[in-house]
Amino acid sequence: MDIWNQTTFVEFILAGLTNDHVLQLLFFVVFLVIYMFSFLSNFGMILLITTARHLHTPMYFFLGHLSFVDMCYSSTITPKMLSDFLAEIKFISLWACSIQMSLFVMFATSECLLVTGMAYDRYVAICRPLSYHNVMDRSMCWRLVTAAYCSSCLASIVHTVTIFSFPLCGSNKINHFYCDIPPLLKLVCPNTSFRKSLVFFLSLSMGIFSLLIILTSYAFIMSTILGIKSAEGRSKAISTCGSHLTVVSLFYFTVFCIYFRPSVGLDLETIDKFFSIFYTVASPLLNPIIYSFKNSEVKRALVNFFTIGKNMKFIVESLF
Repeated sequence: MDIWNQTTFVEFILAGLTNDHVLQLLFFVVFLVIYMFSFLSNFGMILLITTARHLHTPMYFFLGHLSFVDMCYSSTITPKMLSDFLAEIKFISLWACSIQMSLFVMFATSECLLVTGMAYDRYVAICRPLSYHNVMDRSMCWRLVTAAYCSSCLASIVHTVTIFSFPLCGSNKINHFYCDIPPLLKLVCPNTSFRKSLVFFLSLSMGIFSLLIILTSYAFIMSTILGIKSAEGRSKAISTCGSHLTVVSLFYFTVFCIYFRPSVGLDLETIDKFFSIFYTVASPLLNPIIYSFKNSEVKRALVNFFTIGKNMKFIVESLF
């Protein structure tokens, strides 16, 4: 007899957010609206950055890729979650589960590394303004973005192989609304601490590495800002970092609450689901809003975009 009581699953059952049918319908409507606004706002941000020439700067170059990543990892989770709200039993195949997890890890890691690149961009802009255009040229921006995507692909492959290379046994019920790393680790056979430690180390090392770069960048930034004598100059320097700091704070606060919180306390699985909802559904909507709010350059691009749209409409109506 197999000492691990192995069972090779071909599909899993997701627990979802709730079993209450009324709440499921309510959640379906609410999250559908949020997802639509999130997708459209991120797509709109990409469109603005692409069409507005005054937004062709390194900061908005990174922001365009951040919006693309937000669209992708939200679309990796939300459509399946929405369909499950209308299903009696929430099935997901083994292959679909592994693909969902690998894509989510890839896009989440990409976001982590992109906000790190944005921190470096702010450091060069404030601490080395005279050499900014030479350092943050188009080649450097593409190298940073390519490194972010390649590293996230590698992290995704390592996590997926680590979890799915061995059989999954025990119950086939995943106590979550998507295939996330912690609930899947509970199904791995054998359920060794080494495998959990490896996944934890890989995730922690990537997160800590990125966070250290961000904190170091902002330590130099704050030192430079404090040395600016003009109050207007200090205010302008701080305003260029405010949106990025808000996005970074929300990102790392949610990630650490999900993956690096103590394993004792209240109903941790419910808490994990709550923060996962914010991380996968709300955060992709908030990021473009944060970068648009009180951002004169984005507002100017919006005004120009709609003005061009009205002019084109007037020309078309005049012709026909």
